[in-house]
Amino acid sequence: MAPETISGHYLFLFLIFLLINPSSSQSYQLQTLLKFKTNLANSNTQVFTTWNENNPICNFTGITCTGDNSVKEINLSQQLLTGTLEFDSLCSIQSLEKISLGSNYLHGNISSQLSNCINLKYLDLGENNFTGEFPDISSLTQLEFLNINLSGFSGPFPWKSLKELTNLTFLSLGDNPFDKTPFPAEILNLFKLQTLYLTNCSIEGMIPEAIENLGSLKSFELSDNYIVGSIPDGMTKLKNLEELELYDNRISGIFPVGFRNLVMLKKLDVSNNSLEGDLNELRNMTYMESLQLFENKFSGEIPAELGEFKFLKEFSIYDNMFTGELPAKIGSWAEFEFIDASQNMLTGSIPPDMCKQGKIDEILMLQNNFTGGLPETYANCSSLTRLRVSHNSLSGTIPDGIWSLPAIKMIDLAMNQFEGQVSSKIGEAKSLEQLFISNNRFSGELPEEISKVSSLVELELMYNQFSGKIPAKIGDLKKLNSLQFEGNFFSGTIPESIGSCVSLNDINLAGNSISGNIPVSLGSLPGLNSLNLSGNKLSGVIPASLSSLKLSLIDLSNNMLIGRVPESLLSEAYDGSFAGNPGLCADRSKSLKQCSPVSRRSGSSGVAKYCFIAGALVLVLSLACFVFVKLRHKDCNNVTNRSCSWDMKQFHVISFNEDAILRSLKQENLIGKGGSGNVYKVVLGCGKKLAVKHMWKPGNDPNDRKSNTSSATILPKRNSKWPEYEAEVATLSSIRHVNVVKLYCSISSDDSNLLVYEYMPNGSLWDRLHTYQKTEMDWRTRYDIAMGAAKGLEYLHHGCDRPVIHRDVKSSNILLDEEMKAKIADFGLAKIVQTNKVTDSTHVIAGTHGYIAPEYGYTFKVTEKSDIFSFGVVLMELVTGKKPVEPEFGESEDIVSWVHDEMRNEDNLIGLVDPSISNESKNDAIEVLTIAIRCTMRFPAQRPSMRMVVQMLEQVEPCSSMIDIVIDNDIHILKD
Repeated sequence: MAPETISGHYLFLFLIFLLINPSSSQSYQLQTLLKFKTNLANSNTQVFTTWNENNPICNFTGITCTGDNSVKEINLSQQLLTGTLEFDSLCSIQSLEKISLGSNYLHGNISSQLSNCINLKYLDLGENNFTGEFPDISSLTQLEFLNINLSGFSGPFPWKSLKELTNLTFLSLGDNPFDKTPFPAEILNLFKLQTLYLTNCSIEGMIPEAIENLGSLKSFELSDNYIVGSIPDGMTKLKNLEELELYDNRISGIFPVGFRNLVMLKKLDVSNNSLEGDLNELRNMTYMESLQLFENKFSGEIPAELGEFKFLKEFSIYDNMFTGELPAKIGSWAEFEFIDASQNMLTGSIPPDMCKQGKIDEILMLQNNFTGGLPETYANCSSLTRLRVSHNSLSGTIPDGIWSLPAIKMIDLAMNQFEGQVSSKIGEAKSLEQLFISNNRFSGELPEEISKVSSLVELELMYNQFSGKIPAKIGDLKKLNSLQFEGNFFSGTIPESIGSCVSLNDINLAGNSISGNIPVSLGSLPGLNSLNLSGNKLSGVIPASLSSLKLSLIDLSNNMLIGRVPESLLSEAYDGSFAGNPGLCADRSKSLKQCSPVSRRSGSSGVAKYCFIAGALVLVLSLACFVFVKLRHKDCNNVTNRSCSWDMKQFHVISFNEDAILRSLKQENLIGKGGSGNVYKVVLGCGKKLAVKHMWKPGNDPNDRKSNTSSATILPKRNSKWPEYEAEVATLSSIRHVNVVKLYCSISSDDSNLLVYEYMPNGSLWDRLHTYQKTEMDWRTRYDIAMGAAKGLEYLHHGCDRPVIHRDVKSSNILLDEEMKAKIADFGLAKIVQTNKVTDSTHVIAGTHGYIAPEYGYTFKVTEKSDIFSFGVVLMELVTGKKPVEPEFGESEDIVSWVHDEMRNEDNLIGLVDPSISNESKNDAIEVLTIAIRCTMRFPAQRPSMRMVVQMLEQVEPCSSMIDIVIDNDIHILKD
C-alpha cells in the first residue's frame, strides 16, 4: 500500500474517532482555531483576546457554533487581520459552513486544501492582498456565496470549477488581474445566481445571448472589461434585474428592442462606451434611482417620462449629443443628489426644482445651449457644493443667495451673458474654493467681503466690466493659487497685501487701468510662476525683489515703467515682456535701450562725441545694407527665380537671412529625421547654431529622390501648405516660455517649408536614456528635466490665451540644451483649443505607441488629460530607465501596466528604479513614480491637471546633500 494511501486511511479513522468522541472533537477544534490564530499573530486587533484555552470555543469572538457546540461559522471580516491562511486543518472541521475573512490584510497563496471544505456554503476572502492563482473549488458543491473581489489573485481563474457550483446565488470575482478570457460559459448554467460581479477581471469579447439563462439575476456588473459588440437581446429577458452596470467597455449599438421590459431596474450604468440612438427604451423604468449614460453617442431628446421618475437621485448624461429640453420636473420628486448634463446640445431653461428636497450636491450643465436665467429656487439650496453652468447662453442676474451658499465649493458661470454685481454676501460662502465667472457682463466693484472667503483657491473674473479698486484685504486669501482679473476696468493700485497670498502661483491683471507702483511684496511669493501686469498704467521702477522669483512667464509690457530692468529678468524667454515702456532700459538687451549713463563732466564735447559715433553707425549700417543687397542679387543669379521668392516670417529678433539658412541645408548637416521632416544643424558665420526642420508632404520625401548628392541643397517638389506645418507655426509663433523650444522664424515658398529653431546641443531625452548617445544622469538632472518639461506643458495648457494640446508628448520631443534644461518641441500634431470647444475629435490616432492615452484609442478625443497621460509615461522612463514598450513587460503590455502592477504589489518598489540612480536618491525617485501613476490613471477625470503636476513635483524636489547656514558668523553644516 502506498504511503499516501496509508496516511489517508489513518486520517479517515481519526475523523471517525472524533465523531464518536465529542470531547476529542472539541479539543481538536480548539487546537485548530488556536493554530489559525498563531498564523495571524501580528494582526493589530483585539479580536483574539477571547481566543484562549480557558475559554470555550463557542465564546470566541467571531465564532458561531451549532447546537452540539461544533464550529459552524468563522466571521472575522474587517478585523485588521494580517498574515497567511492555511486551510488544511481548518477544512477538517466538518461542521464548518461559513468563512468570512473579507476586508483584511491577508496575503500569500491560498492552499489547494481549500477544496476540502466540502460543507462550505459561504466563503468571503474579498479585499485582501493574496497572490498567485485561485485554486480549483469544484468540490465545494454546497457553496451559495463566493466573494473574492479585489483580493489580489491573478493568472488564469479556474472557470471550469464553477460548473459544479449550481447552488451559487452570489458570485463576486471582480477587480482581480486574471488572464483574459471570453465570457465564461460555465457561469451561464448557474441558474440560481442573483448577484454576479465580474467588473475588472479581464473578460473580453461579446456578452452571449445565453445570458438570458440567468433569469434570477438582480444585480449584474460587467464593467471595466474588454466587452465589444452590442447589448444582446437576451439581456431583455432578465426581468428581475435591479442593477445593471456595463460601464468602461467598448459596447456599441442601441438599447435593444424590449429593453423596456427591465422595469425593475433601479441602477443603470452604461457610461464610457459607444452606445448610440435615443432613450425611448428607458421610458418605463419608473423605479430608476441612478441613471449613468455619460460618454457615449446617444442623441435625440430626453423622454418627458424621465421627469416623472419618483425615485431618481442621480442623473448623468454628459458628453453625448442630446438635444431639446430637459424635463421641467426632473429631480423634483426624490432626494435628488446630482445631475451632469454637460457637453450636449440641450436647450431651454434649467429645471427649477432639482433642490426641492434639499439634498442635491452637484448641478453640472456646462457646454450646452441653455437660455434664461439661473432659477431663484437654488438660492436656498444649502446642500449644493458645485454649480457649473459655463459655456451656455444664460443671462440675467445671479440670485443673491447663490453667492453665499454655505456648502458651495465651486461656482462656474463663465462664458454666458450674466450681468449685475457680485453680492457682498459672498463673504458668507465659507467653503468656496473656485469662482469662475469670466466672459460675462458682470460690473461694479468687487466687494471687499470676498477677502473673507478664506478657502478660495482660484478666482477668475476675466473679461467682464468690473471697475473700482482691487479689495485692499485681498492678502487675507492665504490659499489663493490663481488670480485672474484680465480684461476689466479695475483702477487704483495693486494692494501691497497681495504679497501675503503665500500660495499664489498665477497673477494676471492685464488689460485694466491699474496705476501706481508694482508692489515690492510680489517678490516674496515663493511659488509665483506667472505674472502678467501688461496693458495697465503702472509707473515707477521694476522692484528688484522680482529677481528672486522663478517665473516661467512675466509680462509688464505697455505700461509707464521706468529705470533699469533687473538683470535676472532679461532671459530670452521674456522677449517682449517689457515692450511699450519707453522709460525702461537694460545694459544687455536687444530690445531695450542701453542704461549706460553719459558723464556730466564731458559737457558739450561729450555730446558731440556721441553724435559723431551715432552718425558713423548710420553710415556703416547704410553701407552694410548696400553690400547685402548686392550680394543677395548675386546669389539669386545662381538659383531659379522661383527659389528666391521667399516668404520669411520672423517671430523673434534675428540677425540672419534666408540665404544663410538655405546654404546650410546639405546632407552632411543632417542631424535627425522625424515623421514630418528632416532636421539640419546650421552654423552661422558668427558661430550661432540653429536647428532647421525641413518639412515635406507625405509622398514627397526628398530623401527618396536619387538625384540628390551630398553637397546639393535639398528642396522638395512643389507643394502647398499642410496641416503639420501650419499647426507648428500657429502654435510656436506666439509662445514665449523658457521650457518650450524657440521658433525664430518660418521660411516658405512654393517649393519649400522650413522652420528655424534654437539649437539644442544635447539632443532629446530619448537619446540620453535609450540610444547609443545614452549618458549617465544623476537624479537631480532627471528631476530638473521632469520639472522643466512639466512647466512647459503647464504653460501650454494654462498659460496661453487658448490652451494648446501637444498630442505627441514623448521623450524624443523633450529636447535638452547645453545645461540639460528641458524644452518641449515638435508641435506638428498640436491643437489649439477653441473657446467653444474643449476637445478635438479625429478618426486618425495622433501620437506615438506607448504614449497614447487609453481613451484616445476608442473615443478619438483629444484633451489636456491626453497630454498628461503621455507625460506620466515620460516620468516612468526617467525613473525606471526603460522604454515605453519592452519585451520584458509581456505581450500587449507596456510600461504603464508594468509600473501599475509592480506598484500595486509593493514587494520591491526600489527595484523599479534605474540601477544607475544612486541609492540615496531612489526614495525620491519612487515619489516621482507615484506622480506618474496619477498621471496615467485609466480614466481622464482621475488624472491631475498640469498645474497640479507641477505643484506635486515641487513638493518632492530632492534636497541638497548639505545645507550651509551662517548664524552669528559661525558656519553650521546640516547633513540630510
